Formats: sequence, structure tokens, C-alpha cells
Amino acid sequence: MRSNSLWFRLLASSAVISAVLLLTAAFLLNAIFVHALERNFDQRLRSAMDGLLASIDISANGKPVLQSQLDDTRFTLPLSGWYWQVRNTTSGETYLASPSLLEQLIPTANNETSTDGSGLFAYSAQDAKGTNLRVIHQDISLFGKPQKYDVRVAGNFSELSGEITSFQHTLFGLLAGLGLALLSALVLQVRFALRPLAAMRRQMNDIRAGKIDHLDENYPNEIQPLATELNLLVDANREIVNRARMQVGNLAHALKTPLSVITNEIGKNASSLAKKLREQLDVMRDQINLYLERARREARAQTAGSSTEIAPVVEALARTVKRMRRDQKIDFQISVPADLLFRGEKQDLEEMLGNLLDNAGKWAKSKCRITAAPLAHENRDARAWLEITVEDDGPGIATHLREQALKRGQRLDETKSGSGLGMSIIIETATMYAGGMALDSSDLGGLKAVLKLPMVV
Repeated sequence: MRSNSLWFRLLASSAVISAVLLLTAAFLLNAIFVHALERNFDQRLRSAMDGLLASIDISANGKPVLQSQLDDTRFTLPLSGWYWQVRNTTSGETYLASPSLLEQLIPTANNETSTDGSGLFAYSAQDAKGTNLRVIHQDISLFGKPQKYDVRVAGNFSELSGEITSFQHTLFGLLAGLGLALLSALVLQVRFALRPLAAMRRQMNDIRAGKIDHLDENYPNEIQPLATELNLLVDANREIVNRARMQVGNLAHALKTPLSVITNEIGKNASSLAKKLREQLDVMRDQINLYLERARREARAQTAGSSTEIAPVVEALARTVKRMRRDQKIDFQISVPADLLFRGEKQDLEEMLGNLLDNAGKWAKSKCRITAAPLAHENRDARAWLEITVEDDGPGIATHLREQALKRGQRLDETKSGSGLGMSIIIETATMYAGGMALDSSDLGGLKAVLKLPMVV
């Protein structure tokens, strides 16, 4: 999955958005849960404060006294985290305090928050042991007296840490499971959404392989216009190629007829001028034939929808060369998969392999080997290629002469018949299909020609 693919973009963007939303939900739910715990804890402290106020009376000297202890024994355990105290609001004198304080004071704070708008405030603090406390605070008057009393009740909030941790583990575990489920759903959704594009790719490959002529017309509305435009492009390509073939034929007829007339007119003339003209006419005829043949090959190479089975072509050419070289008794060893297809015209494949087998038969002593196999490619979207190898047990070509042998009209041995154009024709035709050819040494002792061509998959 590449970073510039639609698959990656859709999946990555959806996964990032889902992750952000899930994390946001996790933090919000955790904050809501903690806030709910705090409110519930504040209610418990408020109940303790109400019990404390109900147990306080005013003595004859005007100071508050505790008539009875609170029922909750945690207020009697030293530094238990559960405390209460009553102080003079003006002087700060402590009148009453829970035994659990051990002459300590409940810490004060400047960041008090109102709980219900009735003058009751709450805040968080720590005692001398470092215990996390939740404290509620209210300034009240007792029995209508003008004196204000600072009443505080604190509870051990650390006791709720276990509940908070358990909730967080459960919450993040559930959201992680939900995230995996969403990711799986996203994968299925993206695969389902991109299936039409994969089907279009397969059909385009079938068009190039000659299996179908056009794309289907039942694609989703978003990509149906693209399918229509591609069908129009395929039709336009065929029309251009057919028109080019017709024009090539017309040009051949238009040029060959005047050349034949000129040749006939000077045919009986024995002058030096006539001889020179005949030479130049032969050159012109050869050039016309050469470039018309090249145009024909280019038109075939660019035509969409052509494919050729390689094995029958190789076997037929090998039989032909064997009959032509009957006196040499050449043994042709052929290893070509029956289902291997060349993405191109049969005439072009015959022309390339015909030249290669003719050269191999010309130089071979007794053995010639032809193999073909697909080339491995890692990227499934890349164009598929195959290699056809023709080897012989002849004298071969020296390494420093191989580049020269591939040039047009070059013949390294004048004792053998030929024009020296075979190799260049092979290279030109292979190049028209974006392929190529290379020469190497064969383990048979002679030359190995490797032809690279596009393959139908």
C-alpha cells in the first residue's frame, strides 16, 4: 500500500479522524466520570457537615461545643484523611477539630469553587501525610448569633483512585476495541468503494490484451463519465491507427507507381546518366519500403487490444529454419510456456524472432536453444514483461564487437550471406513496444540474444 494511493489516503484519513474522535471521547467521558465522582463525594461530605452542625451547641462563654461525636469512626483515626474543624472566621482561633487531625489544620486553598450557590465551596488539597483530600468549606452563623464560624470537612479522595483507574482501564479498553472494529469496517468500506476502480483497471488490461473492446457502462455515477471518456479514447485510438494504415498504403501506392514508370522509361537507356538514375531509384525504393514498413510496425505496436501466443510462433519458425538449414542438422531446444502471450501483433513477433532464429541457425554448429519466461515485477500496477532468449553453440561475438553488431547495416563476417539489417530491425520493432534487446555469452558456447517485450497478464 503506497502513500500516494487512493487506498492509503482514504484509509489513513479515516483512521486519523476516528482516532482523534475516539481519544476526544475518552478524555470527555473520563472527565465526566471524575466530575460525577467529585459531586457524589461532595454530597457525602455535605452529609457529614450537616451531622456535625447538628451536634454543635453554644456554651455560656459563647464558644461552640460538640455535644456528641460523629458516627463515622474514620474521623477519630489519626491522619486517616477524614477530618473536620470549626474555627473563628475573624481571628482564626480553632474551637473544635476531629481527633484524626492530631492538632493539624485542614489546608486552605484560593481556588475554591462553589458547589450549589449557597455559600458552600469545595476544593482539593493534601494533608501532612500527602493524602489527596476533597474539602468542603462554609462560613455559617449558629443559632442566629452574629459570630461567623469557618466550618470545614475533608475526606480521603485517594480512596476513589482505584475506582477511577478501573474505569479508565475499562473505558480505554472498550474504546481500543471499538477503534479496531472501526478500522476493520473502514478497510471493508474502502475496499468496497474502490472495487469499481479495480474492475475498471482489469477491463482496461483486457482491452489491451484484445479480450474485450470497451469498458462496461454500469459503473457508479462518480466514475461512469471516466469510463465513457476512456471508451471514446479507445475508439479514437483505433480510428487514428486505421487511418494511418490506410494513409501508409495510399502513400506506398502513390510513390511506387511513379518510380516504376521512371524505371521503365530509362530501362533501355545505356547512358551513364540512366545508370546513375537507376541506382538512385533503387535507393529511393529501398528507403520507401524501409520507412513504410517502419510506419506499419509502429501503427501495429500502438494498437490497443493485440496479443499473440508465443509458443506456436517459435515452433513454426524453428521448423522453417530447420528445413532451410537441413544440411547443418541443427537441434532446436524449445522451452516456451503455452500460456505466455506477447502484447503485440503476430507479424512483429514473427519478424523479430525470425531474424533471431535465422542468425542463430546461420552460426550454430549443431544446437540452438529458445526459452521464454515472464519477468518478475514487484509492483502489481507496473507493466508486465517477458524475456525471449535465443542461444546457439556457434563462435559467438566478442564483447567489444557486440555494440557494433547491433548497428544498422553492420556485418562482422562478410563470408555469410545477409544485409546486416536484421539486428537493427529487431531493435527498432522491440523499441516500438517499449522493449529492447541485448547480447551476451551463452553457456552453449556461442551467442545469447535476450529480447524483452511486453506481456499479457
